Amino acid sequence: MPVRKKTSKKKSSTLGKLRSVKPSGYNDDNFFSLVYEVARQIPKGRVTSYGAIAACLGTRSSARMVGWAMNGAHRIKPKVPAHRVVNRLGILSGKHHFTPPGMMEKLLKKEGIKVKNDQVINFNELFWDPVNELGF
Repeated sequence: MPVRKKTSKKKSSTLGKLRSVKPSGYNDDNFFSLVYEVARQIPKGRVTSYGAIAACLGTRSSARMVGWAMNGAHRIKPKVPAHRVVNRLGILSGKHHFTPPGMMEKLLKKEGIKVKNDQVINFNELFWDPVNELGF
C-alpha cells in the first residue's frame, strides 16, 4: 500500500491564496481594466512603456502584468491602442501578439511614428509618461 504524505489544511489553504494574488495585489480583471483605461489615454503619435503604465497604477514591479493585459487587449471593447505600448527601450516587444506580426509596426507608422529594426525612432521624444500626463 503506498504511503501518503500528510498535508495540512492550513498549507493548502495558504497555497490557494498565494496563487490567487497577483504581483499587483489586484485580481486580473480589475488590474487589466485599469491598464486598458490608462492605455486608452495615450495620444495618437505617442508611445509609452509597460513599466510606465505599471508605475502609473502604483505597481512599478508589474510591467509584465501590463504586458499580459496588452496581450489580451484585442478582445476588449472599447478598443485599446495596444500598439502604442512598447518596452522601456522603445522596442516592439509585443509585436508577435499582433496578427499578422507586422501589424504593430504598421499601426505605429500610420500614426506617424517611425520604426527601424523593431524599435521606435526618437523614443524619448515620443514617450508619453502617464504619471506626469495624467497627474498621478
